[in-house]
Amino acid sequence: MATLQQSIWGVVIFFCLIGTLFKNLKLEVVMSGILYVTKETLEQMKAELVRMKSIDRPAASKAIAEAREKGDLKENAEYDAAKEAQGILEAKLKKLEGDVASARVLDESNVDTSKVSILTKVTVTNLNTKKQITYQITSEKEADLKLGKISITSPIGKGLLGKVIGDVAEVTVPAGVVKFKIENITS
Repeated sequence: MATLQQSIWGVVIFFCLIGTLFKNLKLEVVMSGILYVTKETLEQMKAELVRMKSIDRPAASKAIAEAREKGDLKENAEYDAAKEAQGILEAKLKKLEGDVASARVLDESNVDTSKVSILTKVTVTNLNTKKQITYQITSEKEADLKLGKISITSPIGKGLLGKVIGDVAEVTVPAGVVKFKIENITS
């Protein structure tokens, strides 16, 4: 009896370790740092970077200089606020520089429409409400729900990824599990 219990616990521990391994593997893939964007989005990111460096950064420096001229820096709230704003700006700059450096441009003409993937437009029927909706699967940077663009890393995006026409995707959302039937996939 003790040997059987030890064997069962051994199997349980094995599967827990395997589960942890796969969870960590998944995190490494998601956290790989590659940002897939369209050419237009990359150009917008570069323009934003230029604006931040040429307009926002000098404005932040000027605000600090003006606050510094107002006297004692220890009790100068305006100086503290200007320094904090500069720190936030520099953090945004570093993030955007990293995003631009890790961006990979996707060619919309080469999108595989045999299955749901990034840049595909997928028409689904919510089997709970019977409503039909079309989403375009995009990168996090391009996601805009009002325009029907959802991120590939969102719960719905992840749930639809890799599905083909006719498949039913079960997606866990904060409200519970929603079932979507894949009706059509286009580019």
